Amino acid sequence: MNTFTYNMVVRIIKYILFTTTFIFFFLFDLTLGSSVRTSTNSKVEISIDNNDNSIINNVIDSTLFNKRFDSRIERFSRYWHLAGASIAIAYKGNIVHAKGYGYANKETQEPVEPHNLFRIASVSKLITAVAVMKLVEDSKLSLNQKVFGKEGILNDTIFSSYIDERVEQITVRQLLNHSAGWTTRWGDHLFMPESIARQMNLELPVSKDNIIQFALSKRLHFTPGSRSSYNNLGYTILERVIEKVSLESYESFVKSNVFAPIGVNDAFIAHNYDSLRYPFEVRYYEVPEADSVPAFDGSSQLVLKSRGGNDVRTLGAAGGWVISSVSLLKFILAIDPENNSNQIISIKSAKELIEKEQGKHPLGWRWVASDGSKWRTGSFAGTSALALARSDGFTFVFLTNTSPWVGSKFPYEVNRMMAKALGVMENDVQELFASKNSLQKNEVIENYDLILGDSVTKPWNYLDILTLGSTSN
Repeated sequence: MNTFTYNMVVRIIKYILFTTTFIFFFLFDLTLGSSVRTSTNSKVEISIDNNDNSIINNVIDSTLFNKRFDSRIERFSRYWHLAGASIAIAYKGNIVHAKGYGYANKETQEPVEPHNLFRIASVSKLITAVAVMKLVEDSKLSLNQKVFGKEGILNDTIFSSYIDERVEQITVRQLLNHSAGWTTRWGDHLFMPESIARQMNLELPVSKDNIIQFALSKRLHFTPGSRSSYNNLGYTILERVIEKVSLESYESFVKSNVFAPIGVNDAFIAHNYDSLRYPFEVRYYEVPEADSVPAFDGSSQLVLKSRGGNDVRTLGAAGGWVISSVSLLKFILAIDPENNSNQIISIKSAKELIEKEQGKHPLGWRWVASDGSKWRTGSFAGTSALALARSDGFTFVFLTNTSPWVGSKFPYEVNRMMAKALGVMENDVQELFASKNSLQKNEVIENYDLILGDSVTKPWNYLDILTLGSTSN
Protein backbone atom coordinates (compact mmCIF):
# COMPACT_ATOMS: atom_id res chain seq x y z
CA MET A 1 0.00 0.00 0.00
CA ASN A 2 1.53 3.33 -1.04
CA THR A 3 1.72 6.35 1.29
CA PHE A 4 -1.18 8.18 -0.38
CA THR A 5 -3.53 5.19 -0.09
CA TYR A 6 -2.49 4.59 3.52
CA ASN A 7 -3.18 8.21 4.49
CA MET A 8 -6.59 8.08 2.80
CA VAL A 9 -7.53 4.91 4.73
CA VAL A 10 -6.44 6.52 8.02
CA ARG A 11 -8.52 9.63 7.29
CA ILE A 12 -11.60 7.54 6.41
CA ILE A 13 -11.30 5.51 9.65
CA LYS A 14 -10.93 8.70 11.71
CA TYR A 15 -13.95 10.20 9.96
CA ILE A 16 -16.06 7.15 10.83
CA LEU A 17 -14.93 7.25 14.48
CA PHE A 18 -15.62 10.96 14.73
CA THR A 19 -19.06 10.64 13.12
CA THR A 20 -20.03 7.81 15.50
CA THR A 21 -18.96 9.84 18.52
CA PHE A 22 -20.78 12.91 17.16
CA ILE A 23 -24.05 10.99 16.97
CA PHE A 24 -23.54 9.52 20.45
CA PHE A 25 -23.02 12.89 22.10
CA PHE A 26 -25.85 14.47 20.14
CA LEU A 27 -28.34 11.89 21.40
CA PHE A 28 -27.18 12.32 24.97
CA ASP A 29 -26.85 16.09 24.88
CA LEU A 30 -29.66 16.76 27.35
CA THR A 31 -28.06 14.44 29.87
CA LEU A 32 -24.56 15.83 29.46
CA GLY A 33 -25.64 19.45 29.62
CA SER A 34 -22.84 20.32 27.22
CA SER A 35 -22.91 19.59 23.52
CA VAL A 36 -19.74 18.80 21.69
CA ARG A 37 -21.25 19.61 18.30
CA THR A 38 -18.38 20.91 16.22
CA SER A 39 -17.99 22.44 12.81
CA THR A 40 -15.03 22.34 10.50
CA ASN A 41 -13.61 25.49 12.08
CA SER A 42 -13.36 23.82 15.51
CA LYS A 43 -16.03 26.04 17.09
CA VAL A 44 -18.81 24.86 19.34
CA GLU A 45 -22.28 26.35 19.59
CA ILE A 46 -23.11 28.16 22.82
CA SER A 47 -26.38 29.14 24.44
CA ILE A 48 -26.68 32.14 26.74
CA ASP A 49 -28.97 30.66 29.28
CA ASN A 50 -28.27 31.35 32.92
CA ASN A 51 -29.37 27.85 33.86
CA ASP A 52 -27.77 26.02 30.95
CA ASN A 53 -24.16 25.54 29.99
CA SER A 54 -24.94 23.92 26.64
CA ILE A 55 -22.68 25.16 23.92
CA ILE A 56 -24.09 27.29 21.10
CA ASN A 57 -21.49 29.90 20.11
CA ASN A 58 -22.64 30.90 16.69
CA VAL A 59 -25.17 33.47 18.01
CA ILE A 60 -22.41 35.67 19.39
CA ASP A 61 -19.49 34.58 17.29
CA SER A 62 -19.60 37.52 14.90
CA THR A 63 -19.04 40.01 17.70
CA LEU A 64 -17.52 38.05 20.59
CA PHE A 65 -14.72 36.03 19.04
CA ASN A 66 -13.72 37.86 15.91
CA LYS A 67 -10.57 37.83 13.88
CA ARG A 68 -8.68 39.88 16.45
CA PHE A 69 -9.21 37.26 19.14
CA ASP A 70 -8.27 34.34 16.90
CA SER A 71 -5.25 36.11 15.46
CA ARG A 72 -3.93 36.81 18.97
CA ILE A 73 -4.22 33.15 19.95
CA GLU A 74 -2.68 31.98 16.70
CA ARG A 75 0.19 34.47 16.95
CA PHE A 76 0.85 33.36 20.54
CA SER A 77 0.82 29.70 19.46
CA ARG A 78 3.30 30.36 16.66
CA TYR A 79 5.63 32.31 18.93
CA TRP A 80 5.75 29.50 21.49
CA HIS A 81 5.72 26.72 18.85
CA LEU A 82 2.60 25.11 20.31
CA ALA A 83 1.43 22.03 18.46
CA GLY A 84 -2.14 22.61 19.60
CA ALA A 85 -4.30 24.29 22.21
CA SER A 86 -7.87 24.15 23.46
CA ILE A 87 -9.64 27.11 25.06
CA ALA A 88 -12.98 27.24 26.87
CA ILE A 89 -14.35 30.48 28.32
CA ALA A 90 -17.30 31.28 30.59
CA TYR A 91 -18.85 34.50 31.80
CA LYS A 92 -20.79 34.62 35.06
CA GLY A 93 -21.20 30.85 35.10
CA ASN A 94 -22.23 30.52 31.44
CA ILE A 95 -19.97 28.83 28.90
CA VAL A 96 -19.68 31.36 26.06
CA HIS A 97 -16.92 29.99 23.85
CA ALA A 98 -14.88 26.87 23.12
CA LYS A 99 -12.44 26.38 20.30
CA GLY A 100 -9.41 24.35 19.30
CA TYR A 101 -6.26 25.71 17.69
CA GLY A 102 -3.45 23.90 15.92
CA TYR A 103 -3.00 20.14 15.89
CA ALA A 104 -4.00 17.32 18.18
CA ASN A 105 -1.53 15.25 16.18
CA LYS A 106 1.00 17.05 14.01
CA GLU A 107 2.04 13.92 12.18
CA THR A 108 -1.48 13.21 10.88
CA GLN A 109 -2.50 16.91 10.69
CA GLU A 110 -5.48 16.21 12.96
CA PRO A 111 -6.86 19.57 14.17
CA VAL A 112 -7.68 20.24 17.81
CA GLU A 113 -11.41 20.17 18.54
CA PRO A 114 -13.09 21.11 21.84
CA HIS A 115 -13.75 17.43 22.55
CA ASN A 116 -10.05 16.49 22.45
CA LEU A 117 -8.60 15.27 25.73
CA PHE A 118 -5.47 16.84 27.23
CA ARG A 119 -3.33 15.99 30.21
CA ILE A 120 -3.79 18.69 32.84
CA ALA A 121 -0.85 17.93 35.17
CA SER A 122 -1.30 19.51 38.61
CA VAL A 123 -4.73 20.94 37.85
CA SER A 124 -5.55 17.37 38.92
CA LYS A 125 -4.87 18.41 42.52
CA LEU A 126 -7.99 20.56 42.53
CA ILE A 127 -10.03 17.54 41.43
CA THR A 128 -8.55 15.54 44.31
CA ALA A 129 -9.29 18.30 46.81
CA VAL A 130 -12.93 18.33 45.72
CA ALA A 131 -13.09 14.53 46.11
CA VAL A 132 -11.79 14.92 49.67
CA MET A 133 -14.42 17.57 50.46
CA LYS A 134 -17.09 15.25 49.10
CA LEU A 135 -16.02 12.59 51.60
CA VAL A 136 -16.00 15.21 54.37
CA GLU A 137 -19.57 16.19 53.50
CA ASP A 138 -20.57 12.53 53.59
CA SER A 139 -19.10 12.29 57.12
CA LYS A 140 -16.58 9.68 56.00
CA LEU A 141 -13.58 11.90 56.60
CA SER A 142 -12.44 14.92 58.60
CA LEU A 143 -9.89 17.50 57.47
CA ASN A 144 -8.28 17.34 60.90
CA GLN A 145 -8.12 13.55 60.93
CA LYS A 146 -4.67 12.02 61.38
CA VAL A 147 -3.29 10.08 58.41
CA PHE A 148 -0.52 7.87 59.84
CA GLY A 149 0.04 5.99 63.07
CA LYS A 150 -2.16 3.53 64.94
CA GLU A 151 -5.05 6.01 65.04
CA GLY A 152 -4.49 7.24 61.49
CA ILE A 153 -6.45 6.50 58.35
CA LEU A 154 -3.49 4.74 56.71
CA ASN A 155 -2.63 2.56 59.69
CA ASP A 156 -1.77 -0.30 57.34
CA THR A 157 1.37 -2.30 58.08
CA ILE A 158 3.09 -1.13 54.90
CA PHE A 159 2.99 2.48 56.16
CA SER A 160 4.04 1.79 59.76
CA SER A 161 7.82 1.79 59.34
CA TYR A 162 8.34 5.54 59.53
CA ILE A 163 11.42 6.85 61.34
CA ASP A 164 10.18 10.35 62.19
CA GLU A 165 7.49 10.33 64.87
CA ARG A 166 6.26 13.72 63.65
CA VAL A 167 4.63 11.78 60.80
CA GLU A 168 1.85 10.91 63.29
CA GLN A 169 0.92 14.62 63.41
CA ILE A 170 0.07 14.83 59.70
CA THR A 171 -3.59 15.60 58.97
CA VAL A 172 -5.69 15.47 55.82
CA ARG A 173 -5.76 19.27 55.73
CA GLN A 174 -1.96 19.44 55.85
CA LEU A 175 -1.71 17.13 52.85
CA LEU A 176 -4.13 19.40 50.99
CA ASN A 177 -2.28 22.65 51.75
CA HIS A 178 1.25 21.25 51.38
CA SER A 179 2.14 21.69 55.05
CA ALA A 180 2.65 17.99 55.93
CA GLY A 181 6.44 18.32 56.25
CA TRP A 182 7.87 17.45 52.84
CA THR A 183 9.68 19.67 50.34
CA THR A 184 11.31 19.02 46.96
CA ARG A 185 14.73 19.99 48.34
CA TRP A 186 16.24 16.62 47.44
CA GLY A 187 14.00 16.06 44.43
CA ASP A 188 10.33 15.50 43.65
CA HIS A 189 9.34 12.06 44.97
CA LEU A 190 7.12 11.45 41.93
CA PHE A 191 9.91 12.17 39.45
CA MET A 192 12.83 10.20 40.93
CA PRO A 193 11.83 6.54 40.39
CA GLU A 194 15.37 5.35 39.58
CA SER A 195 16.74 6.76 42.84
CA ILE A 196 13.88 5.30 44.87
CA ALA A 197 14.25 1.89 43.22
CA ARG A 198 18.00 1.89 43.84
CA GLN A 199 17.74 2.91 47.50
CA MET A 200 14.92 0.46 48.22
CA ASN A 201 16.51 -2.34 46.19
CA LEU A 202 13.48 -2.58 43.90
CA GLU A 203 12.99 -3.05 40.20
CA LEU A 204 11.25 -0.43 38.07
CA PRO A 205 8.53 0.62 37.90
CA VAL A 206 8.05 1.73 41.50
CA SER A 207 4.48 1.92 42.79
CA LYS A 208 2.67 4.68 44.68
CA ASP A 209 3.06 2.65 47.87
CA ASN A 210 6.80 2.30 47.23
CA ILE A 211 7.08 6.07 46.89
CA ILE A 212 5.17 6.70 50.11
CA GLN A 213 7.24 4.09 51.96
CA PHE A 214 10.42 5.72 50.69
CA ALA A 215 9.31 9.14 51.98
CA LEU A 216 8.41 7.66 55.35
CA SER A 217 11.86 6.08 55.60
CA LYS A 218 13.39 9.57 55.73
CA ARG A 219 13.03 12.38 58.23
CA LEU A 220 10.50 15.11 57.50
CA HIS A 221 11.93 18.38 56.21
CA PHE A 222 9.89 20.47 58.67
CA THR A 223 7.33 20.00 61.43
CA PRO A 224 3.84 19.36 60.02
CA GLY A 225 1.67 22.46 60.04
CA SER A 226 4.51 24.93 60.57
CA ARG A 227 4.61 26.15 56.94
CA SER A 228 3.76 25.15 53.37
CA SER A 229 6.07 23.76 50.69
CA TYR A 230 4.50 22.80 47.36
CA ASN A 231 4.99 19.13 46.45
CA ASN A 232 3.30 16.17 44.74
CA LEU A 233 3.75 13.61 47.50
CA GLY A 234 0.92 14.87 49.70
CA TYR A 235 -1.64 14.32 46.96
CA THR A 236 -0.31 10.85 46.23
CA ILE A 237 -0.96 10.05 49.88
CA LEU A 238 -4.43 11.61 49.57
CA GLU A 239 -5.16 9.19 46.75
CA ARG A 240 -4.60 6.31 49.17
CA VAL A 241 -6.70 8.09 51.81
CA ILE A 242 -9.62 8.42 49.38
CA GLU A 243 -9.36 4.76 48.43
CA LYS A 244 -9.16 3.59 52.04
CA VAL A 245 -12.21 5.60 53.10
CA SER A 246 -14.38 5.12 50.02
CA LEU A 247 -13.53 1.43 49.53
CA GLU A 248 -13.07 1.93 45.79
CA SER A 249 -10.35 3.04 43.43
CA TYR A 250 -9.51 6.73 43.33
CA GLU A 251 -10.41 7.06 39.65
CA SER A 252 -13.72 5.28 40.10
CA PHE A 253 -14.69 7.39 43.11
CA VAL A 254 -13.90 10.66 41.34
CA LYS A 255 -15.77 9.68 38.19
CA SER A 256 -18.89 8.74 40.16
CA ASN A 257 -18.90 11.46 42.79
CA VAL A 258 -17.17 14.45 41.20
CA PHE A 259 -17.70 14.24 37.45
CA ALA A 260 -20.97 12.30 37.04
CA PRO A 261 -23.08 14.90 38.92
CA ILE A 262 -22.13 17.54 36.32
CA GLY A 263 -22.47 15.29 33.29
CA VAL A 264 -18.75 14.89 32.59
CA ASN A 265 -17.77 11.48 31.25
CA ASP A 266 -14.58 12.28 29.35
CA ALA A 267 -12.13 12.41 32.25
CA PHE A 268 -9.61 9.61 32.88
CA ILE A 269 -6.29 8.89 34.55
CA ALA A 270 -3.67 9.09 31.82
CA HIS A 271 -1.61 6.26 30.43
CA ASN A 272 2.10 6.73 29.91
CA TYR A 273 2.96 5.47 26.46
CA ASP A 274 2.03 7.30 23.29
CA SER A 275 0.40 4.14 21.93
CA LEU A 276 -2.02 3.97 24.89
CA ARG A 277 -3.64 7.38 24.46
CA TYR A 278 -7.42 7.45 24.85
CA PRO A 279 -9.70 8.00 21.84
CA PHE A 280 -9.57 11.74 21.01
CA GLU A 281 -6.60 12.29 23.33
CA VAL A 282 -3.99 14.57 21.81
CA ARG A 283 -0.37 13.62 21.14
CA TYR A 284 2.25 15.39 23.30
CA TYR A 285 5.24 17.42 22.18
CA GLU A 286 8.36 18.79 23.82
CA VAL A 287 11.01 21.26 22.68
CA PRO A 288 12.91 20.04 19.58
CA GLU A 289 16.13 19.57 21.53
CA ALA A 290 14.49 17.36 24.18
CA ASP A 291 16.50 14.19 24.79
CA SER A 292 15.04 10.72 24.91
CA VAL A 293 15.25 9.03 28.30
CA PRO A 294 14.85 5.45 29.59
CA ALA A 295 11.22 4.39 29.87
CA PHE A 296 9.61 4.73 33.31
CA ASP A 297 9.15 0.96 33.65
CA GLY A 298 12.82 0.07 33.33
CA SER A 299 12.59 -1.30 29.82
CA SER A 300 15.53 -0.74 27.50
CA GLN A 301 13.67 1.54 25.10
CA LEU A 302 14.41 5.27 24.96
CA VAL A 303 11.41 7.60 24.78
CA LEU A 304 10.51 11.23 25.32
CA LYS A 305 9.47 12.11 28.86
CA SER A 306 5.96 12.90 27.61
CA ARG A 307 5.63 9.55 25.85
CA GLY A 308 6.69 7.07 28.50
CA GLY A 309 9.67 8.64 30.25
CA ASN A 310 7.59 10.10 33.06
CA ASP A 311 5.17 7.90 35.00
CA VAL A 312 2.11 10.12 34.59
CA ARG A 313 -0.27 7.35 35.62
CA THR A 314 1.41 7.02 39.01
CA LEU A 315 1.06 10.80 39.44
CA GLY A 316 -2.67 10.09 39.56
CA ALA A 317 -4.27 12.36 42.16
CA ALA A 318 -1.32 14.74 42.00
CA GLY A 319 -1.21 15.23 38.23
CA GLY A 320 -2.57 12.33 36.20
CA TRP A 321 -5.95 13.38 34.76
CA VAL A 322 -6.84 13.88 31.09
CA ILE A 323 -9.99 15.82 30.20
CA SER A 324 -11.38 18.19 27.58
CA SER A 325 -11.25 21.95 28.09
CA VAL A 326 -15.06 22.23 28.10
CA SER A 327 -15.47 19.55 30.76
CA LEU A 328 -12.71 21.04 32.90
CA LEU A 329 -14.40 24.43 32.65
CA LYS A 330 -17.71 22.89 33.76
CA PHE A 331 -15.89 21.43 36.77
CA ILE A 332 -14.32 24.80 37.66
CA LEU A 333 -17.68 26.55 37.40
CA ALA A 334 -19.39 23.89 39.53
CA ILE A 335 -17.01 24.43 42.48
CA ASP A 336 -16.89 28.23 42.30
CA PRO A 337 -18.92 29.61 45.23
CA GLU A 338 -19.61 32.74 43.16
CA ASN A 339 -21.86 30.66 40.90
CA ASN A 340 -24.04 29.56 43.83
CA SER A 341 -23.77 26.01 42.59
CA ASN A 342 -23.70 22.89 44.73
CA GLN A 343 -23.72 20.29 41.99
CA ILE A 344 -20.69 18.51 43.45
CA ILE A 345 -20.01 19.99 46.88
CA SER A 346 -21.79 22.57 48.99
CA ILE A 347 -21.06 26.29 48.74
CA LYS A 348 -19.63 26.04 52.26
CA SER A 349 -17.14 23.39 51.13
CA ALA A 350 -16.30 25.37 47.99
CA LYS A 351 -15.51 28.38 50.16
CA GLU A 352 -13.34 26.27 52.44
CA LEU A 353 -11.20 25.30 49.45
CA ILE A 354 -10.29 28.93 48.83
CA GLU A 355 -9.67 29.91 52.45
CA LYS A 356 -6.01 30.18 53.38
CA GLU A 357 -4.29 29.87 56.71
CA GLN A 358 -1.54 32.40 57.26
CA GLY A 359 1.53 31.29 55.33
CA LYS A 360 -0.22 28.26 53.83
CA HIS A 361 -1.49 27.35 50.38
CA PRO A 362 -5.24 27.07 49.76
CA LEU A 363 -6.76 23.60 49.43
CA GLY A 364 -6.32 22.34 45.87
CA TRP A 365 -6.10 25.78 44.28
CA ARG A 366 -2.65 27.19 43.50
CA TRP A 367 -3.41 30.79 44.48
CA VAL A 368 -6.43 32.73 45.68
CA ALA A 369 -6.27 36.53 45.65
CA SER A 370 -8.09 38.59 48.25
CA ASP A 371 -10.61 39.75 45.64
CA GLY A 372 -11.64 36.13 45.03
CA SER A 373 -9.72 35.45 41.81
CA LYS A 374 -8.57 31.83 41.75
CA TRP A 375 -5.76 30.14 39.80
CA ARG A 376 -4.84 26.53 39.15
CA THR A 377 -1.81 25.77 36.99
CA GLY A 378 -0.24 22.57 35.76
CA SER A 379 2.81 21.67 33.71
CA PHE A 380 5.26 18.91 32.92
CA ALA A 381 6.84 17.50 29.77
CA GLY A 382 4.40 17.80 26.88
CA THR A 383 1.72 19.60 28.87
CA SER A 384 0.76 23.01 30.17
CA ALA A 385 -2.60 23.97 31.67
CA LEU A 386 -4.16 27.03 33.26
CA ALA A 387 -7.61 27.44 34.83
CA LEU A 388 -8.42 30.92 36.07
CA ALA A 389 -11.64 32.15 37.68
CA ARG A 390 -11.40 35.93 37.65
CA SER A 391 -13.29 38.27 39.93
CA ASP A 392 -14.81 40.14 36.97
CA GLY A 393 -16.99 37.18 35.98
CA PHE A 394 -14.69 35.59 33.40
CA THR A 395 -13.46 32.03 33.87
CA PHE A 396 -11.29 30.26 31.32
CA VAL A 397 -9.34 27.08 30.71
CA PHE A 398 -6.30 26.95 28.41
CA LEU A 399 -4.79 23.54 27.63
CA THR A 400 -1.90 22.74 25.32
CA ASN A 401 -0.15 19.55 24.28
CA THR A 402 3.25 21.27 24.18
CA SER A 403 5.80 22.19 26.85
CA PRO A 404 7.79 25.25 25.73
CA TRP A 405 11.32 25.89 26.96
CA VAL A 406 10.15 28.07 29.90
CA GLY A 407 8.58 24.97 31.46
CA SER A 408 6.51 25.59 34.59
CA LYS A 409 6.52 29.35 34.00
CA PHE A 410 4.57 29.00 30.74
CA PRO A 411 1.13 29.42 32.41
CA TYR A 412 2.28 32.98 33.27
CA GLU A 413 2.67 33.68 29.58
CA VAL A 414 -0.72 32.13 28.84
CA ASN A 415 -2.37 34.32 31.45
CA ARG A 416 -0.75 37.48 30.16
CA MET A 417 -1.89 36.71 26.62
CA MET A 418 -5.42 35.73 27.68
CA ALA A 419 -5.81 38.93 29.73
CA LYS A 420 -5.28 40.89 26.52
CA ALA A 421 -7.30 38.53 24.34
CA LEU A 422 -10.31 38.67 26.66
CA GLY A 423 -10.10 42.44 26.52
CA VAL A 424 -11.04 42.16 22.85
CA MET A 425 -14.49 40.86 23.71
CA GLU A 426 -15.10 42.27 27.19
CA ASN A 427 -17.53 44.99 26.04
CA ASP A 428 -19.42 42.60 23.77
CA VAL A 429 -20.00 39.98 26.44
CA GLN A 430 -21.10 42.60 28.96
CA GLU A 431 -23.70 43.86 26.47
CA LEU A 432 -24.98 40.32 25.97
CA PHE A 433 -25.52 40.03 29.70
CA ALA A 434 -26.79 43.59 30.17
CA SER A 435 -30.01 42.30 31.70
CA LYS A 436 -28.06 40.55 34.42
CA ASN A 437 -26.37 42.11 37.43
CA SER A 438 -23.64 44.57 36.57
CA LEU A 439 -20.02 43.58 37.06
CA GLN A 440 -18.68 44.05 40.53
CA LYS A 441 -15.65 46.28 40.64
CA ASN A 442 -12.44 44.54 41.62
CA GLU A 443 -11.31 45.25 45.11
CA VAL A 444 -7.74 46.36 45.65
CA ILE A 445 -5.76 43.25 46.50
CA GLU A 446 -2.44 42.51 48.08
CA ASN A 447 -0.09 40.13 46.35
CA TYR A 448 0.87 37.57 48.97
CA ASP A 449 3.80 35.99 47.11
CA LEU A 450 5.71 39.20 46.39
CA ILE A 451 5.37 42.71 47.79
CA LEU A 452 4.49 45.03 44.92
CA GLY A 453 5.29 48.71 44.79
CA ASP A 454 1.61 49.49 44.20
CA SER A 455 -1.60 47.62 44.93
CA VAL A 456 -3.36 46.30 41.83
CA THR A 457 -7.00 45.96 40.87
CA LYS A 458 -6.65 43.16 38.31
CA PRO A 459 -4.55 40.42 39.90
CA TRP A 460 -4.53 38.30 36.74
CA ASN A 461 -2.40 40.99 35.08
CA TYR A 462 0.35 40.16 37.59
CA LEU A 463 0.26 36.37 37.54
CA ASP A 464 3.46 36.32 35.52
CA ILE A 465 5.50 37.62 38.47
CA LEU A 466 4.48 34.85 40.84
CA THR A 467 6.82 31.95 41.53
CA LEU A 468 5.66 28.34 41.30
CA GLY A 469 8.50 26.65 43.16
CA SER A 470 7.94 23.24 41.60
CA THR A 471 8.77 21.32 38.46
CA SER A 472 5.21 20.00 38.29
CA ASN A 473 2.48 22.37 39.30
